[in-house]
Amino acid sequence: FFHGGMSWNGLRVFRVVDDPRGTDLGAFSAADAQRPAHPWAGRHPFLRTGHKPADGPRRLLGKGKVHHAGGQAKAYARRGGLHGFNAWDKPILTDSGGFQVFSLSKLRTIKEEGVTFRSHIDGAKIFMGPEESMQIQSNLASTIAMAFDECVENPSTWEYSAHSCERTTRWLYRCKAELERLNALPDTINKRQMLFGINQGCVYDDLRIQHMIEIAKLDLDGYAIGGLAVGETAAEMYRIIEAVEPYMPADKPRYLMGVGTPTNIIEGVARGIDLFDCVMPSRNARHAHLNTWSGIRNLMNAKYTTDERPVDEECDCPTCRNYSRAYLHHLFKANEMLAMRLGVMHNLYFYNTLMEKIREALDNDTFDDFRAKYSELLT
Repeated sequence: FFHGGMSWNGLRVFRVVDDPRGTDLGAFSAADAQRPAHPWAGRHPFLRTGHKPADGPRRLLGKGKVHHAGGQAKAYARRGGLHGFNAWDKPILTDSGGFQVFSLSKLRTIKEEGVTFRSHIDGAKIFMGPEESMQIQSNLASTIAMAFDECVENPSTWEYSAHSCERTTRWLYRCKAELERLNALPDTINKRQMLFGINQGCVYDDLRIQHMIEIAKLDLDGYAIGGLAVGETAAEMYRIIEAVEPYMPADKPRYLMGVGTPTNIIEGVARGIDLFDCVMPSRNARHAHLNTWSGIRNLMNAKYTTDERPVDEECDCPTCRNYSRAYLHHLFKANEMLAMRLGVMHNLYFYNTLMEKIREALDNDTFDDFRAKYSELLT
């Protein structure tokens, strides 16, 4: 169903062909394979909109704290996994818990077996290793499972980063073996669950390249660049992508984890990235920071008190079609929950439209013009 890896003005462009197998939990349909793409990111896993529009994304990212979902994963499995639990009939990608372990750095102990840490909620002792992560994600029955890895903090020394890369590679082999075992079990919900490996190496080009070469040998379903957007500059992030991209399999999806702003996405596509994710559009929206085609607009500002125009006059989302800047300003000032819902709906719609415009520009061979017009404007 993915047919591509073709070069087009230095960009990787995936052509989509019909999948005769149709759509199920373990396969993308032709429409689902549209890339570049930015899945919606939900944390628990849900989004605080209560809205499931027909014009929404073709995939959902369960960006939840997977270790806390461990006790609930079997309950999700009894409901048909996340697809049944969320009533979502499109692809779902679940994170492994590696980044969440990174976020609990003061509460964890990392060993070869895995990571032991204290819950930041109730202090309970929890163990998470590659096998546990795969078991949880198998119960969640996502379309794509991410490998369990260590996301090292920035800055980290070259020596520690090198040691971490080696361990992450060993963990990846364990993830692959465990998922193959799980997919073969008779009671597994999604027996075609796919596995994406994650490239690490902090900000060291040589480690990043060597690690990508090593994990590419496993011939996984896709590959991600992880450990970015955690403190390094945008210039460092772009440099790392440029260093790693030539060593990523040309016929597999390429995913930049945790990124990012519209500018980051445009620049990532320019460097060969297919998939992105970030909580930024929904999180920013809940704080009245809304994306528009002329840049970020802060609806808390007093100048919007009597502004009867839509949030973005170029947008046709439900929020912009029905409500004014003044109304949203009032809702945010009054701390009304509706403000956050309308804001999130708008920002997610904006990101969906951004990806549609990027794909259209690639198809029309006008991406360079699109990048020149919007990359700095949408920062």
